[in-house]
Amino acid sequence: MLLKIFPDNPDPRKILTILECLRGGGVIIYPTDTVYTMGCDIFQIKAVERVAAIKGMKAEKANFSMVCSDLSHIADYTRPFNTEVYKLMKKALPGPFTFILDASNKVPKLFQSRKKTIGIRVPDNSICKQIVEEYGNPLISTSIYDEDEILEYTTDPELIHEKYFNMVDIVIDGGYGGNIASTVVDCTSDEIEIIRQGKGDLDLFI
Repeated sequence: MLLKIFPDNPDPRKILTILECLRGGGVIIYPTDTVYTMGCDIFQIKAVERVAAIKGMKAEKANFSMVCSDLSHIADYTRPFNTEVYKLMKKALPGPFTFILDASNKVPKLFQSRKKTIGIRVPDNSICKQIVEEYGNPLISTSIYDEDEILEYTTDPELIHEKYFNMVDIVIDGGYGGNIASTVVDCTSDEIEIIRQGKGDLDLFI
């Protein structure tokens, strides 16, 4: 199903359709403030395994990120982080960043890397934010790549639907997506380190 939602005014009935899909173990493709991403409820293990299979990998080796609604939501799934990291995330989120943090016991073991860390996002996208806020549980996030040699990510939701309509339950058309991924920031050691420069400019917040 291709579900068109206007970012400026998301239709509550369509959001409800998405929430029901997620509760039933569904897999969706949704817009963020960077690229389109595929996801499901982090606690629906069969759905997680389905996403991994679509991506051609085993779930335990997939290293998916997780989308939360805000800082307090993040705190539910991570071990306590220092004041510097808190202040940085408070300034930078919602925004085009993935923060790598130490995972708490609430995060299913399937998601934790060998170092027991997890990548967490709070995208600045009204559709994505509303879904996660109303749903309650975090969603997994894995980017939609393109076979095109120039474009790394597929930006047109209709083309995404053509490719994935028989693999996922809902593709959300929230307008054209971006083609630059998030900036990945490792906050698990004493020094905050950028391990992938993407759309987000961390210097604006330090």
